[in-house]
Amino acid sequence: MADPMRIRAKAEGDKTTVRVLMSHEMETGQRKDASGKVIPAWFIQEVSASLNGKPVLTAQWGPSISKNPYLQFAVKGAKAGDKISVSWKDNHGDTRTDEATVS
Repeated sequence: MADPMRIRAKAEGDKTTVRVLMSHEMETGQRKDASGKVIPAWFIQEVSASLNGKPVLTAQWGPSISKNPYLQFAVKGAKAGDKISVSWKDNHGDTRTDEATVS
């Protein structure tokens, strides 16, 4: 299983800025290893985020996203103490969900 995501959510007025650092290799399927064999594609396909269980973001990604991707987005209506949950699913069926509290 992948390492935990680093999630920071900070409320500033009526909006909350959420920053997420995901740990994932994100292989495109086009690179070759030292012996010349193609490295199979392995990348995050779906990303979603929710605020207190209510969906606030859904994204479809592909192989062109960088290794250990960084995502930043803003949410209106969140306040200190609310829970932000971020999930991803990759093309091998692996999933990861992590949660942070808005500060």
